[in-house]
Amino acid sequence: MTQVNMAEAGQARQAAPAVDDTTPGTRPPDGSRRPDGSRQPGPWRRGPVFTAGALLLGLLLLLHRQLPNPAGLGSLVETFLPWFGLFVAPLLAGAVWRRSAAAAVALLLPVTVWLNLYGGLLTDKSHAGGDLTVVSHNVAAENPDPAGTARDLAASGADLLALEELTDDARGTYEEELAEAYPHHTVQGTVGLWSKLPLSGTRPVDVLRDMAGPLAEQLSPEDVPVDPPRALRTTVATEKGPLAVYVAHLGSVRVMPRGGFWTDSRDAGATKLAEAVAAEPSERVLVLGDFNGTLDDRAFDGLTSQLRSAQDMAGSGFGFSWPTEFPVARIDEILVRGVEPRSAWLLPATGSDHRPVAAGIGW
Repeated sequence: MTQVNMAEAGQARQAAPAVDDTTPGTRPPDGSRRPDGSRQPGPWRRGPVFTAGALLLGLLLLLHRQLPNPAGLGSLVETFLPWFGLFVAPLLAGAVWRRSAAAAVALLLPVTVWLNLYGGLLTDKSHAGGDLTVVSHNVAAENPDPAGTARDLAASGADLLALEELTDDARGTYEEELAEAYPHHTVQGTVGLWSKLPLSGTRPVDVLRDMAGPLAEQLSPEDVPVDPPRALRTTVATEKGPLAVYVAHLGSVRVMPRGGFWTDSRDAGATKLAEAVAAEPSERVLVLGDFNGTLDDRAFDGLTSQLRSAQDMAGSGFGFSWPTEFPVARIDEILVRGVEPRSAWLLPATGSDHRPVAAGIGW
């Protein structure tokens, strides 16, 4: 009897289906063995690719100033640095998919660094009041409706209007359309300032243009073409004392197949502008213009060490100003020294490929 029962039990064991813990849709328990005999890695060993990606992203955000800059690579990364935060989402999805505790913890680094860099921009820091409203706008040489742009800017009620990329053909239109609201104005080359308050001490500021880099080194001084001024300095007479105002349009940047991200002209202009501001005797300084780069870019360290951004101090959000259709970078700035930004915002789009930037400042 016992032998029969044992035989039946053996047959039952042979007939029972084997349990395959590697069936698709199931996951072996941690530490269990795979069919090949190896053990399933635990949560701290899973997802090494996502863990490494999170650490690299965090280090890039943290040490972007130390990133080498051959062919403008560092400047290109810094121009779009806030957007690198978007990589957190796919890395987090990968960490969840792989159930990787290591990747989830590693993501704390880029999240913490990004919030430290840009978290303050996510809140509204504007305050009511202000003694002056200022606007800066690259009106675009190809603007099909300069008259409409001028009327839109005048409707903002700004006390000071800084315009960049003025052309000879459009200059008369802006002067005519803005004459009634702004009795004082000055134009130096391709930049101008329209003011409701008197101006004095106006002069051009040398910020160079395209003759920077290897090409300039090959030319003698008399062979370098003379470009129209792209920056000016003037004094605005306010009720609370003089205000030194700079309007600048720094050199263009270009992406070249062989040269990479070419910024020589802009970088040289940023250095020249920083030197002019450093030599400025006035305690109250306002710098407005199109910088063709963001303040994250190391090229503007000379300016940001002396001046503060109105958007950073009194705005809401990133204030991306270019291009109009889908702004991805704030390359139009209002910087201050000796005055207090109370608010900063963007004006509605005009016929330009830039959005106008505005700020209220006080003493």
